[in-house]
Amino acid sequence: MDLVPALQEPLKKVLGPATAKVMAEHLGLHTVGDLLHHYPRRYEERGQLTHLADLPMDEHVTVVAQVADARLHTFASSKAPRGKGQRLEVTITDGSGRLQLVFFGNGVHKPHKELLPGTRAMFAGKVSVFNRRLQLAHPAYELLRGDTEGEETVESWAGALIPLYPATAKLESWKLAKAIQTVLPSAQEAVDPLPGSLREGRGLVPLPEALLKIHRPHTKADIEDARARLKWDEAFVLQVALARRRHAETQLPAVPRKPGPDGLLTAFDDRLPFTLTDGQQKVSREIFDDLATDHPMHRLLQGEVGSGKTLVALRAMLAVVDSGGQAVMLAPTEVLAQQHHRSVVEMMGELAEGGMLGGAEHATKVVLLTGSMGAAARRHALLDLATGEAGIVIGTHALIEDKVQFHDLGLVVVDEQHRFGVEQRDALRGKGKQPPHLLVMTATPIPRTVAMTVFGDLETSVLDQLPAGRSPIASHVVPAADKPHFLARAWERVREEVSNGHQAYVVCPRIGDEDDDPKKKAAQRTAPEDDAEKRPPLAVLDVAEQLAKGPLQGLRVEVLHGRMQPDDKDAVMRRFAAGETDVLVATTVIEVGVNVPNATAMVIMDADRFGVSQLHQLRGRVGRGSAPGLCLLVSEMPEASAARQRLNAVASTRDGFELSRIDLEQRREGDVLGQAQSGARTSLRVLAVIEDEEIIAEARQEAAAVVAADPELTGLPGLRTALQALLDEEREQYLEKG
Repeated sequence: MDLVPALQEPLKKVLGPATAKVMAEHLGLHTVGDLLHHYPRRYEERGQLTHLADLPMDEHVTVVAQVADARLHTFASSKAPRGKGQRLEVTITDGSGRLQLVFFGNGVHKPHKELLPGTRAMFAGKVSVFNRRLQLAHPAYELLRGDTEGEETVESWAGALIPLYPATAKLESWKLAKAIQTVLPSAQEAVDPLPGSLREGRGLVPLPEALLKIHRPHTKADIEDARARLKWDEAFVLQVALARRRHAETQLPAVPRKPGPDGLLTAFDDRLPFTLTDGQQKVSREIFDDLATDHPMHRLLQGEVGSGKTLVALRAMLAVVDSGGQAVMLAPTEVLAQQHHRSVVEMMGELAEGGMLGGAEHATKVVLLTGSMGAAARRHALLDLATGEAGIVIGTHALIEDKVQFHDLGLVVVDEQHRFGVEQRDALRGKGKQPPHLLVMTATPIPRTVAMTVFGDLETSVLDQLPAGRSPIASHVVPAADKPHFLARAWERVREEVSNGHQAYVVCPRIGDEDDDPKKKAAQRTAPEDDAEKRPPLAVLDVAEQLAKGPLQGLRVEVLHGRMQPDDKDAVMRRFAAGETDVLVATTVIEVGVNVPNATAMVIMDADRFGVSQLHQLRGRVGRGSAPGLCLLVSEMPEASAARQRLNAVASTRDGFELSRIDLEQRREGDVLGQAQSGARTSLRVLAVIEDEEIIAEARQEAAAVVAADPELTGLPGLRTALQALLDEEREQYLEKG
C-alpha cells in the first residue's frame, strides 16, 4: 500500500517484461510494492494435503495432493476419427476426498510419465463438474519431490509452510512464490504508515517484519503476527482517507434548509392516504435536522426493498423547495428516472402542477431530464431549471453535463449509490452556489462494518420496517437438472397466477442478441467435454420465444432489456403496469424501482449466475400489492455446490441484512465493495469486513483522532505516502464506490 521509491521499481525491470506483462494484465500488479502486497490466500503444510471435499466451483484453486491412480484412454472424436484421441484421467486424493484430473490430446504425454501413483504435487486449475463429479481439466502442476532431490524447490517456498497465492491460469501460485522470493529483500525499505504510538500501543510488529513473515512464515504464529499488523494498516489507512473526506466536508459552507410551517411539505403530508411508519418518521427527523445545519448533509439512507425510501426522500426534497431551493434526484438508468418521475408526480397530484391551471397554491414544477429527450423538450426543461420554476428535477447522468444550470440547488438525492462515483457527486455538487446537501439511497442492505468501510464519509440512516399492506413472498429453489418436473410445475404456477388475474416476471442473465458477434461466438466454443458446464447463460430472447410457443402458450408474453430504445422500453413497462401483458421476460433492468403491485410471481432462470443481493433485489419486485408473492430460483447446479447453497440461503430468509452478510462471507469482499465493476483490484487484501468488525471500528476512532489533531498529516510522512498510494488513480476508484 505504501509504494515508496524502492518499492516503486517497475516489475518489468526486476522480473523481465513477459512475467511483468502477465502480472499487470491478470493481477493488476505493476511495481515491487504491489507484488509484496499480493499476500498468500492460505498456506499448506508440506506433510498435509488439501481438503478436496471443500473446493469451490468455478474458482481457480491450488491444491496439494497425492496421485492415487492414472489411466490412459483412447477414443474416437471429430479430430481423431480412428479412435486415436487420447485422454489421461488421474485421480488425486487427500485421504478423505478424491478429485479427478483430466488431460487431452498431446497434453497427456508429460503428465502420463510424471504423475505416477504415490507422487505428491501441487495442482492448479479451475474446478468444474463433469458427469456430476468435480474435476480439474488440464491443470498445471509442480511435483513435490522427496526431501533430497529438488529440495530447493520446496525450501524456496519457506520451511514447512507453502504459501498459496491468488493466482490465474496464466501464472500459477508457485511461479508467483518464486517472483516474490526475488523481490522480498526490498521489504526492508517499506516505510511504516502507522504512528509509532499506535503501533506500540497495540503491540504490532514493524511493517518490514510483517511483509517477511506473511510471505516466508516459519510457524503459524508468524502468519498471525503478520496478518494482525497488515489488517491494521488496511483498516487505518482507509479510515484516515475517509476521515479526511469527512473533515473536509465539515469545513464546507451550506445554506440551511428549513421547511415553512404551512408550505408544500405540510400540504403533501395532508394528502397522504396513510400514516408514515415509525421508521420513516425517525429517519425523516434525522434528515430534517441535517438539512437545518450550515454545513452540507452527507447521509446514506438504506432500506429494505419496498420500505418506502422514495417517500422519505421526496419529503426531504419538498422541505428544500419550501425553503426556496431546488432538489434533484439522480437515477442510474432512464427507465428508473422515468419511473421515479411518474411516481413522484402521482404522489404529489396537483402539488406537482406549479405554474399550471389547476395547480395547488404551494405547487411546484416536477421536471424530467434524460439523455434521450428531444431537443425542444430538453430546452424547455433546462429553462425551468435555470429560472427556478422547477423545484424538483429527476434525471440521469444527463444532469451532470456542463450545460445544466440550476437557479439554487439545495439537495441532491442519489438513487442506488453503487452506480454513482464520488466524481459524479462532486460534479453535481458544483452546480450549487454553495455545496448542496446530499442524500444517498441504497436498497441493498449493507452490514454496519461495510457501511463504515465503503460509505465511511456518510452518516447512515436505516429503514427496516415494511409499510403495512405488504405481502409475504415465498421463495423456492427449482433444481432443473435433478428434477425437471419441478421446472414444468414452475410454469404451471405462473399460469395459475395469471388465471387469477395477476402477472409474472421471468428474469434471465443475458439478452441473446449478441450471438451474431463472431468474436463472442468463438469465445463460447469450448471443448465438447466442457459443454454441460460451459453453456452460455440463458437469454431473454430465446427463453421468451420458447415460453410463448411452449409452457406459456396463449399468454401475452413480452420482453424488456437494456439494449432496447428508451421509448420502446417505456412502452413495454407501461403495458405491463397497465395489465395488458401477462408475463414480462426481462434482464435485470427490472432490478430496481419497478413497481407493479399486480405482479405476484417471478421465475429467475440460471439463478446461480446472480449475486445474493441482486436476487434479493429482484425478488422485491413481487408481492408489492395485497396478494402474496412467489419467487422461484431455477438452477442446474448440483446440490452440493456453493452456488446452490447461496440460493438456499436466499430462499430461506427475507432479511436483507442477513443476506448481505452471507453475500460477504461467500464472495471476496472486493466484489461486494463495488470493485468488480470498476476493474480495480480490491484494496482489501487481508481485512475481512465482517470478521474484523472490531479492528474497523477501532481504526475509525483512531483515524478520526489523528485527523482532528493534524488534518494535513504533516507529522506523519509515512502515513501520507501510504495515503497517496491508496488514492493513486487506480485505487481512487475504491473510494468512488463503483
